[in-house]
Amino acid sequence: MKGIKLSVHRLQKGLYIRLPLSWRNHPFLFNSFKIKDEGQIALIKQLGISHVIVMPDKSDSAPLGADVDIVPVSADDKTALQALKEEKEQRIEALQDYRRDMQRCEKAFEQSVAQVRAVMSKVTSRPLNAITEAKELVDGMVETLLAQDEMVLHLMNETKEGENLYYHSLNVSVLSMLLAKSKGLDKEEMTAIGMAGLFHDIGKMKVPSQILNKKTPLNTAEENFLKLHPQYSVQLLAQGENLPELSNTIIAQHHEYADGSGYPKGLTKDNLKPSSLLVALVNEYDTLCHPHDINKARTPYSALSYIFKSCKEKFAAEDIELMVKHLGVFPPGTIVQLSNKQVGLVISVNQTKLLYPNILLYDPGIPRTEATIINLEEVDFSIAKALPPRRLKPEVYEYLNPRTRISYYFDNKQK
Repeated sequence: MKGIKLSVHRLQKGLYIRLPLSWRNHPFLFNSFKIKDEGQIALIKQLGISHVIVMPDKSDSAPLGADVDIVPVSADDKTALQALKEEKEQRIEALQDYRRDMQRCEKAFEQSVAQVRAVMSKVTSRPLNAITEAKELVDGMVETLLAQDEMVLHLMNETKEGENLYYHSLNVSVLSMLLAKSKGLDKEEMTAIGMAGLFHDIGKMKVPSQILNKKTPLNTAEENFLKLHPQYSVQLLAQGENLPELSNTIIAQHHEYADGSGYPKGLTKDNLKPSSLLVALVNEYDTLCHPHDINKARTPYSALSYIFKSCKEKFAAEDIELMVKHLGVFPPGTIVQLSNKQVGLVISVNQTKLLYPNILLYDPGIPRTEATIINLEEVDFSIAKALPPRRLKPEVYEYLNPRTRISYYFDNKQK
């Protein structure tokens, strides 16, 4: 049902309204909202507008009658309006700071991707240089991770076509090191895990492109060829001679599972390095989100739920719990519906406040470049459920721009 114009003097609690003003020209957090008390009505009447747009289908009550008495604005109402304006200005300033943090994080991420790209190009021709440069990249990330008590994991922008290997490798490296830090592993082991994450799939460079890019299911011979890539990775990196031994082991075992159902050797938990199972878990998560067949891609929420419910025998329970701890129940990249019926995109989570992620909200009254970003800790509603992107209306999908490739990076701002 479309909205109808209604005089501000006929407003009452329970009406769902849209203000006919730019977001910056009123003190409320949203352009559209359900009126919760008389105080909000008093504030609306001071905005210099004669009417609002009411959404009857979203309202819990009917408007007041047309003959309602007009109540003059009190001094207390004016004071409350000024306080709310000041609070919103503070929110706008905080939002600008957050966007600057995001831009800085985005720049650091893009620089890391460029380094990964350069490293990968040198593996076959200059393996020693490749491994040295990779270690410099990983050492820098480890130093940042160890220097901060509170980590924020951000959703990054779209990736470039044909560069899935670089983004997948960086994703696996970053998330694996985050989990390694939470497990209390030392700097040396974190570095070895980060190096393994970067190089675990480098052996795919020796797999024919017609196998890697095949749109139909692989036959047995093709599948067996693909399963050789961990071995190929170890062989390529052996020429460099300066890769940590633990990294080599993890790379060789990153498709092995605790229950023996993995490959190439079908090893069980007792014969696997704990760090191998950790990297295998992160690799599984990222692959579920970004399979070769994009039509089979899971959302971050679905991938994490699937692992939690269906893969407990394959991985260490402690690692799965840590992954949920870092990504949250609703990981960055998840489309969510809030308890107030608004829809948004989770763009970052703080590991110490998993129930309160930052969410970019859909609001057609606000330009996408200025879209409201809320922290659930600061509002009086919560996440009701996750939504599949395919169920979004076209205009909502375009506004929120859910990523086809979910890449994460940590905030390296020194606190």
